[in-house]
Amino acid sequence: MRPSPEQALRAASMQRRSLPILVFLALFSLVAGYSTAQSVSGGASSRYAEGRKAFLAEDYYGAVEAYLEALKINPTYAEPVEALAESFYALGEFDQALAWVKRARGLSRSSTEVANLEAFIRIAMGDLSAADVIVRDVLVREPYNKEALFVQAELDLARGKSGEASVRYREATRRFPDDRRALLSLALVLGSLGDAEGARTFAARAITTHPDDPQVHFYAAYLDASTGRLREAAAGLQIALSLKPGYASARSLLASVKYRLGEWEEAARLADEAIAVNRTDASAWYLKGMAYYRLGRHGDARTVLAGALSVDKEDEFARTALESLVISSTAAESPERARWAAYHFSRAQDFQIRNLADQALFEYRRGLRLDPYAKEGRAAYAELLRTLGFPSRQLAELRFLQELGKADRAVNDAVETYDSLLADALHRRWSVDTNLIVDRHWKIAVMSVASQSAVRHVDAGRVTAGLIRDLLVHDGNILPSTVPIEQPSFSAAFRAAREAGADYFMTVAVSESDRDLSLVCRLYVARTGSPAADFSAFRTGTDRMRNASRRVIEQLGAALPLRAELLARKAGQGLIDKGKADGMTVGTKLEIVRKGTASTLAEGIGLAYTPADISGTFLVEEVDEEISAGTLVRNGFFDRIAAGDEILKPAEETKTPASQEKAYMDPELGLLLRTLR
Repeated sequence: MRPSPEQALRAASMQRRSLPILVFLALFSLVAGYSTAQSVSGGASSRYAEGRKAFLAEDYYGAVEAYLEALKINPTYAEPVEALAESFYALGEFDQALAWVKRARGLSRSSTEVANLEAFIRIAMGDLSAADVIVRDVLVREPYNKEALFVQAELDLARGKSGEASVRYREATRRFPDDRRALLSLALVLGSLGDAEGARTFAARAITTHPDDPQVHFYAAYLDASTGRLREAAAGLQIALSLKPGYASARSLLASVKYRLGEWEEAARLADEAIAVNRTDASAWYLKGMAYYRLGRHGDARTVLAGALSVDKEDEFARTALESLVISSTAAESPERARWAAYHFSRAQDFQIRNLADQALFEYRRGLRLDPYAKEGRAAYAELLRTLGFPSRQLAELRFLQELGKADRAVNDAVETYDSLLADALHRRWSVDTNLIVDRHWKIAVMSVASQSAVRHVDAGRVTAGLIRDLLVHDGNILPSTVPIEQPSFSAAFRAAREAGADYFMTVAVSESDRDLSLVCRLYVARTGSPAADFSAFRTGTDRMRNASRRVIEQLGAALPLRAELLARKAGQGLIDKGKADGMTVGTKLEIVRKGTASTLAEGIGLAYTPADISGTFLVEEVDEEISAGTLVRNGFFDRIAAGDEILKPAEETKTPASQEKAYMDPELGLLLRTLR
């Protein structure tokens, strides 16, 4: 039914009246949507801006929180994704940084900035080939990309090519003469190469062009501290703190500088400031404990160092320093010793369960160094020696328990059993008490030069040198000298080692970041002060200090020639003071050198003697744990072989092995470059 003309007119009139309303509603909806979008966008950008502010203040945790909040508001916001990668990189969480940078590259495929960031992260993770591919691609697109030049320089450093890295940084300073990062990076690399004057020159240029930048003053002060210019370093750090109050890195380094200046009360005060800001700052707890140690407040020092371990139980420097202090300042029967020894005994048992005998040996020995009267620990250590094929050593440990009056029925039964089993042992047939044999023919002084710099742990070299000396106690070929570990200079170390009658002295230097550690030990001839050899180790992750120290000792032991003594002879048979524990094997042929004629080489590792000093040869025929027996063959018509003569490997068989350590970037340098952004 068709509408009437009147109805049609009324409908048309209603449509005309509702059209403005519809248009208004549509416009309102559009404006409301736009306003909501603007609100979302504004909230995300606001949180991102907060994150950048926190990042620039080195509050990386706050930055991460703000960036994540921005992404909750706007999940496709690219800038916070890249910024999260940068924050986790600064925190040293490289796997997390890589995850975020991959996401950032998906959102910004053409961004060379994001590509360079991924390259830096790859370098930090040790994936140098991937970083190389990325930076080459960037340089194809932008041949003079500044960040890519920095990536290439860090690649060179990671490959152990510091000289080439310095060339690249020089090129960067030529192209960008006022760029603070280029100037400071070059200064740091030159400093690591020993060019103190060059480093100071470029640091001064950075200060001239950026006088109000606290980070510039911090890095210049670090370079001064690394070369012993402690007063200048302290002044520079004070400037950095005046420009940026609460600058954590500057305050930490200033505390370290004050410690090295002997201003231990001030160092402890600065450490307290850091702890007040962040109670989980293990490095600050450590420094405070070491300052108390220097002040002679040993009880307080032990308490504070224990606090450092409660904050970070993996801090090996705090643990080693605490244990050394416990050993030197408490009685052997102290319950405090038993407490810290229990940690090592527990780890030893865990290593044994996992069939890691070498690791377990270290832990048992360290535990017994702390608590020599620990019955369970010594019994377990003795059992481990038995399983490793050293029943005589096991018997000696069990007899020690008997002497202490701590032997139970099981220990007494074991002593009786193994005493009977060893009735026909080589040492008994020759009537030799192996416990009285002085079989350590190399005397080495382990030292640390006091001027050594450290970012994370003051006295890192001294603490590590102490650990190395303790470990050498268990080396059957080396007698660690009792010369004081800390020496004010190389000349003082040389004098002390020479006057103590050492064969060699070794200086220990440590470089570390938050997760990596490198150890460089230089060996010198004690009678001449000439270089003998360099040993180095790089370790990452947990137990890096311990494992690096053990690696250096392995290198040292392999480099030193076998040196033994002819203990006794019966007609054409002889007995020497090296056995299975020293790697002696049946069939080994050695030279017999007249007592007192061999001397250390003036340079390098080895012994000097003439063919006329060789009185015969010794052929190993029977090997025991500590001793070996064999046939004596004289040189010439007259038999000049006598007890007390030296037994040496032929010179052509004695070689100093080259270090097989993989090239790496100096951890401390890497940390400083990573935070210089």
